Amino acid sequence: MKIGEPASLNASRDADTLPVMRLGFRPFYLGGAGFGVIAVVLWLLALHGYPVAGRSTAMNGMMWHVHEMIFGFVAAIVVGFLLTAVRAWTSLDTLRGPSLGWLWLLWAGGRVLMWFGPQPLAALIDTAFLPVTAVVLLRVLLAARNRRNLFLPVALAALGLLNGLSHWWLGHGRADLALRAAYAATGLAIMFVTVIAGRVIPMFTMNAMPGFTAKRWKFVEMLATPTVIVALLADALAAPSALIVASAGIAAAVHAARIAGWHSWRVLSRPILWILHAAYAWIPVGLVMLALAAMGIVPHSLAIHALTVGAMGCAIIAMITRTALGHTGRMLVAGRAEIASYWLMIAAALLRVFGPWLANSATAARGSTQRACAGPRRWSFICSNTCLI
Repeated sequence: MKIGEPASLNASRDADTLPVMRLGFRPFYLGGAGFGVIAVVLWLLALHGYPVAGRSTAMNGMMWHVHEMIFGFVAAIVVGFLLTAVRAWTSLDTLRGPSLGWLWLLWAGGRVLMWFGPQPLAALIDTAFLPVTAVVLLRVLLAARNRRNLFLPVALAALGLLNGLSHWWLGHGRADLALRAAYAATGLAIMFVTVIAGRVIPMFTMNAMPGFTAKRWKFVEMLATPTVIVALLADALAAPSALIVASAGIAAAVHAARIAGWHSWRVLSRPILWILHAAYAWIPVGLVMLALAAMGIVPHSLAIHALTVGAMGCAIIAMITRTALGHTGRMLVAGRAEIASYWLMIAAALLRVFGPWLANSATAARGSTQRACAGPRRWSFICSNTCLI
């Protein structure tokens, strides 16, 4: 199979291909979701003092958790989505069969090596995954002359660069800079959600609800992506607090106006729709908390988790269920299992973001913990304080 072949040619070859390797979302959604569960369980065990660390010592403790959630779990879901979406947008194949299997193994190999080492090999394999995927997507988009979406492989390559920088800085004892790379990667992922959700949420809603109209103000659409980039980049670069407060506040207002124009209250009877709206609502919430964190009112970690567990987590569960239903020929209607997963994800986000804030004892030590983690190679289990997870 050649990358960029018409997708219609695959029907005759499906009998020779494992079903799980026929579409990009299948191995990466399954692998990413399974890995996400394992990684969270391991991190919870580590927080409670169990000796679960692997042989690779480069990313024990908090930095392993941060890295694997962003560059392991989220990256897998993003790649699965893009391989499937680009195929649908261009009517050309991305990867399938053995080629897709090899790409999945590259991702999975990174996860195993990140736990068991050796660290240099782990860094090499793990860093290669996103650039390789970016090249695959770029070739298909260029073959289809789909210029509108060329930014996607560029963004994926940028995410890969940040992953490489995190490995480099950790290898040189700069956990503080590696953490900044993770913050920048979080901003990049939120930018991705902002762009894709801005396209699909109004469209999905109008397609599912005849007569529904969404207001889309031109100035809001123009500002949506730039404002979120500026705010999260300022945070990642540790810009002056006043700049973070101003940029995050402006971005929050823009995104609140955007979702207000989507009339989200009208989709409450359609779970497969309201979970998308709920995911997007976490973006202005996270940005407000980012401004509050810059003012010293809330721990910075809670703002980050509003964007990761809240916005990204809910967006991931929304797109996983929708993609799985739509690309397997089933009705786009959430069943009991899907609805339960939506509520569980929302509950997890609420507990993770607001629980430590309301429980003063959980965040009382955040100042001393952050100071302990600021220096080179000092991110062991002292960093497992809940405000830094």
